[in-house]
Amino acid sequence: MCQLLGMNCNVPTDICFSFTGFRARGGLTDHHTDGWGICFFEGKGVRQFLDPNASAHSPVAEFVKSYPIKSKNVIAHIRKATQGDVRLENTHPFVRELWGHYWAFAHNGDLKNFSPVLDGRFRPVGDTDSEHAFCFMLQELEREFGDRYPGLEALGEKLHALTLGLAGYGTFNYLLSHGEFLLAHCSTKLASIIRRAPFTVAHLKDQDVMVDFSEVTTGHDRVAVIATNPLTENETWTIHAPGTLLLFRDGEVSKTFPTIPAS
Repeated sequence: MCQLLGMNCNVPTDICFSFTGFRARGGLTDHHTDGWGICFFEGKGVRQFLDPNASAHSPVAEFVKSYPIKSKNVIAHIRKATQGDVRLENTHPFVRELWGHYWAFAHNGDLKNFSPVLDGRFRPVGDTDSEHAFCFMLQELEREFGDRYPGLEALGEKLHALTLGLAGYGTFNYLLSHGEFLLAHCSTKLASIIRRAPFTVAHLKDQDVMVDFSEVTTGHDRVAVIATNPLTENETWTIHAPGTLLLFRDGEVSKTFPTIPAS
């Protein structure tokens, strides 16, 4: 399976520390070697870096690791291909425009027999189930709300309904953002941590790297980091139950939706 990494903050923050451990899982500490990508939201813009090569050995990943791009919402992905060839166009995150916002999406999983009718303006460039699912979600949002952004509450309810339907096709761990929030779905495996004052020292699992967050933050900072597996070994991460959809905003969970019907 692929690996997901997301960050949602109340102030623009760099992801260098988390990305250092995360990129090692693409060919060094794990076997996810079929490409990687990352998106940083900055205002209404998006910086996107994609590489079909293994992240642990990628010069592009080395640049991202050492360049402190500050953002309130970040989505990163390390790919282990299940559907679609190892090519740049099949590398996550995928980005599209809707309602004057860029949207970014990354998926960990495998959707079986998923062939949606795409009759709107969102079409996949590659041949992954992930990009098809993303295009379908945006198509259905536009079909539901037309050409006007509906507001976060109505949007969240619709995305919850779409997630319920898509999760029925298989494993559907994903991260989605349009710069205002970060939506994270745990289909099988997902963990998160919220760092806030008083900040402490953290040590990565995948690299011998540590940072004292009290030296690089203020008392008002709040940072949520979401990953397929915990990235640090000396912090307490929340392991989310399968069938949980979480809406992160300003560095904390603002709403949780169940995606497994009650028995």
